[in-house]
Amino acid sequence: MASQGEAHPYVPHDLTLPGFVPLFLSQSEIVGVYGISSVLVVVFMWIFSGFVPKLSKTDRVLMCWWIFTGLTHMVLEGYFVFTPDFYQKTSPVYLAEVWKEYSKGDSRYVGRDAAVVSVEGVTAVIEGPACLLAVYAIATKKAYRHVLQLSICLGQLYGTAIYFITAILEGDNFSTSPFYYYAYYVFANHFWVWIPSLIVIHCWKKICAAVRVHEQKTKTR
Repeated sequence: MASQGEAHPYVPHDLTLPGFVPLFLSQSEIVGVYGISSVLVVVFMWIFSGFVPKLSKTDRVLMCWWIFTGLTHMVLEGYFVFTPDFYQKTSPVYLAEVWKEYSKGDSRYVGRDAAVVSVEGVTAVIEGPACLLAVYAIATKKAYRHVLQLSICLGQLYGTAIYFITAILEGDNFSTSPFYYYAYYVFANHFWVWIPSLIVIHCWKKICAAVRVHEQKTKTR
């Protein structure tokens, strides 16, 4: 294993990372733990939602998504935001290893880029808890559940747009290789583009339908 302070593998190569400690875990170990944990969370929520009476399959799928993305925001991204020295950890802390590995696809994370830290901070502190609230709201059929989900999705889409746009404006040269660029930077983030977009459409239709029903009842009085 390389010693503490060894030259880092990230791009740009002149990025200053004092006290950098190389990865302890392999890529397969890091991705494997995240993948298995995510599947377990989703399976748990799918089973749990099955005990909630009169809940549609669409709502059950939404609960699975919101618990997954909420925990991802709060645990994974929250650790990044509040642990600026994660790349200096001298023991194998899993969450630190995740961000050292992910930084191969986007070195703005290990370099503590202001735009990335800001976006992730809002995501972890506000959107994360809101996602868990969405799980509760769907399960208990709260009247605000569609408005809440729509709001979260707009926040996710805005944050994702800022994430990609700032990278383009800064030269879009933060990956160590095309593999990491497409596997981490593109693939790992594309879920937060099309899934929130579909949920926006779903909630928009539900809200519009509810307004139409309300207006019709108002006219008949």
